[in-house]
Amino acid sequence: MILPAVALMLLAATSGLIPLDQSGYTKLVESQRGRVVLVNFWATWCGPCRAELPVIGALEGKLRGLRVIMVSADEMEDTAKAEKMLREAKIGGQAWIRQDASDEKFITNVNAKWSGALPAAFLYDRSGKLVRTFIGETKPSEIEAAVKRLLP
Repeated sequence: MILPAVALMLLAATSGLIPLDQSGYTKLVESQRGRVVLVNFWATWCGPCRAELPVIGALEGKLRGLRVIMVSADEMEDTAKAEKMLREAKIGGQAWIRQDASDEKFITNVNAKWSGALPAAFLYDRSGKLVRTFIGETKPSEIEAAVKRLLP
């Protein structure tokens, strides 16, 4: 069952991956207005994702004012694998798992130019505007530099 956006917000204090549909994604990003946000899409089966996950996850602690949102693109039956990968990467806090009736509509809702390729990261400024996308393998230093330009 896919949870409505309100339920997603209420579950923010719980552990485990929360299913996230396209409406919930929009609400999640909107709820972060006033902060710079980096949404990172990854999957357990994606080699480059596994390599960059710990580095991306550490950015929130390193860069004050940044909120990193982790969204797994794994299938729901692979939730335990995804949770294990987050633990091994030492990423705490809440994380989500993409779960929508239409993967294509979800992907288009995030960014019409995104094919769904992983890893993928989307950088939003304080007003909630998407200002940069990182599709495929990206040097962590490039992502960090883009984030720093948005921070005071």
